[in-house]
Amino acid sequence: MGEELGYKVKDVSLAELGERQVDWAYMHMPVLRRIRRRFAETKPLKGVKIAACMHVTKETAALMLALRDAGAEIALAASNPLSTQDEVAAYLATEGVSVYAWKGMDEKSYFWAIAKAASIGPNITMDDGADLTVMVHKLLYGEEGGLDVEAARGVVEKKDLKNIWGGTEETTTGVIRIKALSKEGKLLYPVIAVNNSLTKFLFDNRFGTGQSAIDGIIRATNILLAGKNVVVAGYGWVGRGIAWRARGMGARVTVVEANPIRALEAYYEGFNVSSMADAAPIGDVFITATGDKDVIREEHFKAMKDGAILANAGHFNVEVSVEDLERIAVEKRIIRKNVAEYKLPDGRRLYLLAEGRLVNLAAAEGHPSEVMDMSFSNQALAVRALVRKRGKAKPAVYRLPRSIDLKIARLKLEALGVSYEKLTKEQVEYLHSWKA
Repeated sequence: MGEELGYKVKDVSLAELGERQVDWAYMHMPVLRRIRRRFAETKPLKGVKIAACMHVTKETAALMLALRDAGAEIALAASNPLSTQDEVAAYLATEGVSVYAWKGMDEKSYFWAIAKAASIGPNITMDDGADLTVMVHKLLYGEEGGLDVEAARGVVEKKDLKNIWGGTEETTTGVIRIKALSKEGKLLYPVIAVNNSLTKFLFDNRFGTGQSAIDGIIRATNILLAGKNVVVAGYGWVGRGIAWRARGMGARVTVVEANPIRALEAYYEGFNVSSMADAAPIGDVFITATGDKDVIREEHFKAMKDGAILANAGHFNVEVSVEDLERIAVEKRIIRKNVAEYKLPDGRRLYLLAEGRLVNLAAAEGHPSEVMDMSFSNQALAVRALVRKRGKAKPAVYRLPRSIDLKIARLKLEALGVSYEKLTKEQVEYLHSWKA
């Protein structure tokens, strides 16, 4: 697999196919293309080492190559065992990126790969879900236990992690974990929550996951959504994107939400709103998007109709309790790729997609390149900001300034050929005056 050459992928001979995939992504990522050209000229990351733990997709490759052209040395591991596009990993391995990822990794290999990325001796950590950030902190604090720490033993040492200036975090779940670390006073370096940028979560989370989660479910099952009772757990930006797109395809959508304000939003936006206990008997398709564990569990499985489909769009495979499903089922068989049938004692059958992992990446290709253009432009600019502020920012969770959001939005509109209104000098003055 090429480990001695600084990578470990499924098959490096897939690189040519991967190159074509990345070219396709870049064609639809005009803002990142522009940043890459600028970075290639100015080399703002010259000599900077980046350890990244992200979904190894064609869009991620586009980001990695932009950072490489900026002068960075990069080691990349997957942020999900099933999300790697093997041809993309192969291409990156031939392009000077130390990549350790292949689709279908077991847990031990998954954490080993993250440790390999960390062993580069990073200045910047780039994360999607915070597995890399958590591993780094466990190792620096000398904590024992956990599969991540076990996998890191002999691969990465404390001394490799002593020169980290800062990190970035891509997704909601990871931001939650890092904020918890910060709240306990244990965060060791500043982290930019890229997920909290408006040009990230308003578009990536809502439009990207909304479309790609539905895409993953349809690719896995080939079911007709029209007429189905679809239950969406969670009405954050991801959940609402899924709910709106399911409704747009003719589904009858029920939202399950623990936050009363979001539940009220869903109600006034025309969705049925209920508890999971009430939704379980009526749902044909269940999609979790909460970031929490055991959202669908034994009591709900026992109430579901024969043939119910279970999918997860949250980062980790904890939202649908696979443990409960495995325990109560009397028989399990693989029906088709990414579809496992669980037979209950009374003969009812429940269908779990993609092992309960991120359905949009495990069973499909993840977000469209057009929306990742903005997300990964934020990532690239966040890394540059961390390098510029080296040693000046205290350990805390930060967001990128509004000016960067506005810049990315303007560049995106320009690339789309969309004109928008510009305020006159008098209008600007009026909006900033209390006298008028």
